[in-house]
Amino acid sequence: WRQLTKLVSTYVEGLKEAVLPRTKRVHTSYGMTMTSTGRLNSSNPNLQNIPVRTLEGQEIRKCFIPKPGTKLMKCDYSQIELRLMAEFANVEALKGAFREGKDIHTRTAAQIFGLDEKEVDNATRRKAKAINFGIIYGISGFGLSKQLGISSKEADAYIKTYFETYPEIKDYMESTKALCKKQGYVSTLYGRKCYIPGITSSNYGQRQFAERAAINAPLQGSNADIIKLAMNKIHRKYEGDHEVDMLLQVHDELVFEVKEEALDCVAKEVQHIMETAAELSIPLKVDV
Repeated sequence: WRQLTKLVSTYVEGLKEAVLPRTKRVHTSYGMTMTSTGRLNSSNPNLQNIPVRTLEGQEIRKCFIPKPGTKLMKCDYSQIELRLMAEFANVEALKGAFREGKDIHTRTAAQIFGLDEKEVDNATRRKAKAINFGIIYGISGFGLSKQLGISSKEADAYIKTYFETYPEIKDYMESTKALCKKQGYVSTLYGRKCYIPGITSSNYGQRQFAERAAINAPLQGSNADIIKLAMNKIHRKYEGDHEVDMLLQVHDELVFEVKEEALDCVAKEVQHIMETAAELSIPLKVDV
C-alpha cells in the first residue's frame, strides 16, 4: 500500500502537476551546492530517482517519451567509482583488469574464492559484485550478510579475504580516514574539498557514518567532477545544434534527445567525449 501510494502521489500526480503549460513538458531544476560530494541535485520534480526496480516503476518510466522524430539516448559511465577506487588506491590487479576490458566482478570472484575465471558462476559473481560495490560505501559484515542472505560470520570472512586480496584498498581507506580526521575534509581528483562533519565525533555511530562518507567522498566527488567536465565539453560541441539536446544528468549517466537521423553519429561523438573527459591511468568506459 505504501509503495503504490508513493508511486501515485510522487510520480503520477506529482509529475502531472509539474508539466509546464507553455512547453507541455516536465523540467527539473539542478542544484550545484546541495551535496557535500558535489553531485548535482535534481528537484521540482526530482528526476534522478524515477523507479526502475519494480514492474509498476517501469510503467512510470514509459511515460517519459521524446519529441516526434527524436530518440532518447542514455550514456552512462560503466563502474566509474570502482575504476576510481582502483586509481586512488593504485590497485594494480584491478587496474590491469580494467585495461584488459575484463569483467571486474568475475575477476574479483575468482581471486576471492580461489577459482579459475571460467569456474565462476552467476551466483558467485553476484557475491563478488555485492562486495565490490559494498566496499566503496564502507559496507559492514552485517550489511553484506543482509544483502546476500548469508550469516554475518560468512560475510565478515568475505570482506577479510577481499582486503587480503586487495591490501591497497584497505591502506587507502585507513590513510583517508586518518587524513580526514587531521584536516576535516577529503579531496577529489581535481582538488575540490569535501568537508566531513562528525569525523572526530565522540559518538560512535556518528563517527562510523562520517568515516564511511570520508572513504566514499573522493570517489563520488571525482565522479561528479568528471561528468561535469564531460557535460561542459558536450554543451560547447552542440551549442545551437537543433539535433541534440542534453536533457538530464543522473549522477553517472547523461540522457539526450537526438534527431533519429543523427543518432549513430552523435552516439559515437558523445561516447568519445565522455570517455576522454579525464586522464586516468585506466580507461573510462561509457555504455550507450
